[in-house]
Amino acid sequence: MATVGTRRAVGAVATVLRVIGLVIVAILVIHILLTVFGANPSNTFATFIRDGANMFSLGLTDLFTFADAKLSAGVNYGIAAVIWLVITSIVVGLVRRVG
Repeated sequence: MATVGTRRAVGAVATVLRVIGLVIVAILVIHILLTVFGANPSNTFATFIRDGANMFSLGLTDLFTFADAKLSAGVNYGIAAVIWLVITSIVVGLVRRVG
């Protein structure tokens, strides 16, 4: 049987993992919004978000290619965001069960 301290530690780890996953999803969603609304691609913030989104895109940046580049970005990075939500939920669930 797990002690109170162990349950708290597992809960803390699960919370940290959930926050990390949500930050990744937020970066992907912000990138979609910046792309759709035509943000200046040379802006420092836009570059930072784009680089982060590319790092977490799971190789899906060109999964679908539409004539409209904004639609392509929205679909491809949106799929990556959904996958990250699923991965995060699975990992957090496993951490809570194991702990």
